[in-house]
Amino acid sequence: MSAKYKTGYRICDAMTKKPITVSPDVSVYECALKMRQHGIGGLIVTQENRLLGILSDKDIVRRVIASKQDPKKLKAKDVMVNNVITITPEKDIYDALVKMKDRDIRHLPVMDKKEMIGLLTLKDILKIQPELFELMVEKYELREESRKPVFGGAISEGICEACGFPSTYLAEVEGSFLCRKCATKRRV
Repeated sequence: MSAKYKTGYRICDAMTKKPITVSPDVSVYECALKMRQHGIGGLIVTQENRLLGILSDKDIVRRVIASKQDPKKLKAKDVMVNNVITITPEKDIYDALVKMKDRDIRHLPVMDKKEMIGLLTLKDILKIQPELFELMVEKYELREESRKPVFGGAISEGICEACGFPSTYLAEVEGSFLCRKCATKRRV
């Protein structure tokens, strides 16, 4: 493996080649429905195959729901992030993860010159290189950690098999390794 590739996997090896896109004039409500339908946490906002922005579930919660705005009246262009952080396809996925961690983002459009050729998500990276999970863990702290219930069958850390997100604590519940939140839901 060359020094240029820290993991041996390039962005183009892990990216989604046909990300889900929406036009800037689609309502935020329709965007949320599309995210739910496809089981994704973000949409690429494009017009005539040109990247305009990115709209994540986090943007909808923070900028629309929490501010008591009507998601049926707002458009994707009203809520999307315009200043999109991107990456090139030849970079190593480690570089993408560092960029995601430093910028607190989960989606990176992949650009070849001025053309978007794919989308790389945190899940994409961790599916093919789960050992990079450690890098993400230091970004998050558990609030009131000493107060959290401890489940039997814990196995340290990894990706939750229910929600797909990294967790510093996984519990084995009915044969699946789950984060605290998913384990609690399953046990109730």
